[in-house]
Amino acid sequence: IAGPLERPTGPVVLTISGNVVHTNADGVAEFDLAMLERLQQRSATMDTPWTEKSTAFEGPLLAAVLEAAGASGALLKVKALNDYAAEVPIEDATTIETMLATRMNGEIMSVRDKGPLFLIYPFDNRPDLYNEKYFSRSVWQIKEIEVQD
Repeated sequence: IAGPLERPTGPVVLTISGNVVHTNADGVAEFDLAMLERLQQRSATMDTPWTEKSTAFEGPLLAAVLEAAGASGALLKVKALNDYAAEVPIEDATTIETMLATRMNGEIMSVRDKGPLFLIYPFDNRPDLYNEKYFSRSVWQIKEIEVQD
């Protein structure tokens, strides 16, 4: 989606702030679940440190979300509902198939189950990412991504 960003019609689940050019609210890009589900998706089943067995995740590619917002920069500050934040190099979106999972095992993720959004690395086909460095960047209960230089 290049160009203007529609306004969310449902509850806002993600706000992208900072270096974004496609905004639909006060200088930020806001997304509801339906908007995220219209972007390029990834689905994969994988083992993670946070799930007991192999789990199916699906959601938009982080790169597609950033593109929709017209984001550019070097660093993403990914913020959770509990104010936890992790710094993620933008290359993790552009060179790795990271997704903002909206569903786990086919179900929309509730806040209680790490939702509404969970940054998931492609542990299914990139075993080299299965380590503490990437685990610490795998934020759940995401509410905002701030794009920085």
